[in-house]
Amino acid sequence: MSKNDFEEFQKQLQKMFGNVKVGSPFGFQQQAETEKTEEVTEEEVEEDVFEKIKNFNLKPKEIRDELDKFVIKQDEAKKVLSVAVCDHYNHVRRTIEGSDSLGDDYAKQNILVLGPTGVGKTYLLKCIAKIIGVPFVKADATKFSETGYVGRDVEDMVRDLVKTADGNVELAEFGIVYIDEIDKLSNSGGNGGGKDVNGRGVQINLLKLMEEADVNLKSQMDMMGQMEFLMDNMNKSNKKKKQTINTRHILFIVSGAFSNLSELIKRRVSGAKIGFMSEDSSAEDDYEYLRQVETPDLVKYGFEPEFIGRLPVRVACESLKAGDLKEILLSSEGSILKQYVEDFAGYGVKFDMDETAMNRISEKAYQEQTGARGLMTVLERTFRGFKFELPSTQIKKFKVDASTVDEPGESLASLLDANLDLQKETLKGEVDKFIQRFEDEHGFKLNFNAAATKALVALSLEKDKTVRALCEDKFKDFPYGLKLISENTNCRTFTVTKAVIDDPDKELSKWVVERFQKEGGGDSSPSK
Repeated sequence: MSKNDFEEFQKQLQKMFGNVKVGSPFGFQQQAETEKTEEVTEEEVEEDVFEKIKNFNLKPKEIRDELDKFVIKQDEAKKVLSVAVCDHYNHVRRTIEGSDSLGDDYAKQNILVLGPTGVGKTYLLKCIAKIIGVPFVKADATKFSETGYVGRDVEDMVRDLVKTADGNVELAEFGIVYIDEIDKLSNSGGNGGGKDVNGRGVQINLLKLMEEADVNLKSQMDMMGQMEFLMDNMNKSNKKKKQTINTRHILFIVSGAFSNLSELIKRRVSGAKIGFMSEDSSAEDDYEYLRQVETPDLVKYGFEPEFIGRLPVRVACESLKAGDLKEILLSSEGSILKQYVEDFAGYGVKFDMDETAMNRISEKAYQEQTGARGLMTVLERTFRGFKFELPSTQIKKFKVDASTVDEPGESLASLLDANLDLQKETLKGEVDKFIQRFEDEHGFKLNFNAAATKALVALSLEKDKTVRALCEDKFKDFPYGLKLISENTNCRTFTVTKAVIDDPDKELSKWVVERFQKEGGGDSSPSK
């Protein structure tokens, strides 16, 4: 490509993409760097990347104990995941050191996690990735299509891993990819709906990644990425960048709720007649059957044998009972209750929650049948009114009990009524703030008498609107009117009475008329 050809090509790109800066292989229009970054050699980067893996020496119990701080219950899942993760990263460490005797014969322990929503599957895996210090990416299996033309390509997950690693390909090659809702890829009616969205094709593409594959860092669907790749190749002065990432040491973990899979396993285990399980079948029963899952069960459910074969480690998660949800509120380091404490603290408000409230929240969350996510549903329903009202009051502390959870609206109303005098004082303070803002912006001083302030406070409570909103509406025409009045009089101070609050336009008109009457010999004036 000649110099003129490239300049024409660059103009066309800028027409397509606006002001996107395109690098030049000839050095023209090189954008000046505002910051000089320290150059790091490839050897230094590689040494830093491998340092954590080389020093990996965690034991399964150590990982389990760390997970116990964040995730309640799921003892079996914690054990299985801890062992599989330790085995995998010990193998990676030995491979880097060159002391691995298995070499190409090592079978990667990709993991399948089964269990209902909200039991902590995602949280477990995020915590594991954080403990080990490797990049982590979560993806939703329902977003993928076989070709990538509709939906995402499965290889996009691996590219996302590189982004999570801040572009460090070497580090991303030891990351963890977590795919949720994998049960939606089943190709039979076993998933409850029988809907096949290219499930088999996506499974085939995934199994290639889960074993070992080289993935291009630039997707064919990513036009800008392809342009960047073209620019890098054209500019011979630039150091060639790595263009692929290998998935051999990337740990793949997939999960799903697998509704109705327990029924298939029950038929096999107990020889039950064909048909759905009894209506009184409990979540505990489902868990006991999912624990016994075997490859034929998953194949019958709608998965390709080759795909399931790439997931040798399988574990089921238990459903959470009300007592478990209460323990999450009380003792989990990742408890959603801490988020609400911080939310209120942002407004300078604190709340005390007693035992009865804890019990009631846990019970209602259990009834939601969404696991730990039910806690947020109940807490949001309980606190939404308090979050809306209290930041605009001087109420800085309140108590939460079972009645608050059952009837949050009534509890809030009682709290506001009990602090009505305090709220009136707060609203009076808002009047003073408006007076100051109006003077700062327009140069006129508004003196509200006691009757006007009282009327404005009463109106704020009656209409449930802030004093600021009421004043901005009532006094929107006053800057122009007061400017007319102050001409040739230099009057900058005006008294606001209850009559002004009741009908501001009428009173402002009177003030203007009085000003002209005064000029003609009258003596009435709103000013002081």
